[in-house]
Amino acid sequence: MELRHLRYFVAVAEELHFGRAAEVLGISQPPLSQQIQALEQELGVRLFDRTNRRVSLTDAGRLFLDETRQTLAQVNKSVDVARRAEQGELGELQIGFTASAPFVSIIPRAIFAFRQAFPAVHLNLEEMNSREVSQAVLDERLQIGMIRPLALPDTLEAVELFTEPLVALVHADHPLAEAGDAGLQLSELAGQPFVFFPRTHGTGLYDQLVGLTRQAGFTPRIAQEAHEALTIIGLVAAGLGVSVLPASFQRIRIDGVVFRPLLDSEATTAVWLIKRRLEHSPLAQAFVDLVTREAQTRR
Repeated sequence: MELRHLRYFVAVAEELHFGRAAEVLGISQPPLSQQIQALEQELGVRLFDRTNRRVSLTDAGRLFLDETRQTLAQVNKSVDVARRAEQGELGELQIGFTASAPFVSIIPRAIFAFRQAFPAVHLNLEEMNSREVSQAVLDERLQIGMIRPLALPDTLEAVELFTEPLVALVHADHPLAEAGDAGLQLSELAGQPFVFFPRTHGTGLYDQLVGLTRQAGFTPRIAQEAHEALTIIGLVAAGLGVSVLPASFQRIRIDGVVFRPLLDSEATTAVWLIKRRLEHSPLAQAFVDLVTREAQTRR
C-alpha cells in the first residue's frame, strides 16, 4: 500500500464518481479503477458498492475514510514539520554562554528577538565558563557559544560581537575610590590584594589580567578566589581586595563597591560568538545572523 492509493481512495470517496475523481487527481479513469481494486484486494475489504448508475461507500469504506483522512493529515503535517525544520523554523537550538552574557544588553535582546521570530524553536540555554562552552561546541553538545576570548581549535570559528572596557573594582573606603568615576592606571593596583577567578576556572579573563598586569609592571597577588563574578563583587564589598571585571558588571549595584575605568589602552575585553566551521544547521545560522545584526546595531 502506498500513499497514492490512500489519496485515490479519498478522492473517489469524496466525489462518489470515478470519472470526476480521475479529473481531480489528473489521471485517467481506468488506472484509478485498477488502483482502487488493488487497494480493496490488499485490504481484503470492499470499500465501495458500484452499480452502473452510482458509487457509494460501504460501512467499512466510511470507517476507512475517517482513518485515512487522519493518516493523510498526519503525513502532511510531518512533511510540513520537515520542511520548516530545514528552513530553521522548528527544532531545538543548544546555546552555551558565560555568566557575564546576560549583563550585556545585546544578548538578552537577541534571544528575545529570536524567540519572537521563531516561536516554535526551543532554546536550550546553558551557563558555563568560556572553556567549557568551547569544549561543548567542539563536542557537538552545543551548536552556539558566547564566550570571552580564549585560544580556540581550528575546527571552531569565532565572530567578535563587540568589545567593552575593563574596570577596576575597589571598596568604597579604599583610597583609590576617592577619585570617583575618574579613570586610573592598572599599575595603581600593584601591591593590592586581588579577588579573582582561579586559574583553573576556564575563563579567558584570567590570562588577560595576568598579561595586562605584566605590561603594567607587576604580577597580581590573588588573595581570594571565587568562581562567580557576583561573588567577586561581593568580596570586594567585604573589603577582601580589589578586582578587574568587564564594564557590563557595573549594572550590578552593590553597596560598598566603586567601579573605576581603566586608562590602559589594552584594558578591554570582547564577547565572541563561536560555532563549528562545519555547522550547517539553519537554526544555528539564523541565530548567528540575528545576534550579529544586534551587535552591528550596538556599534
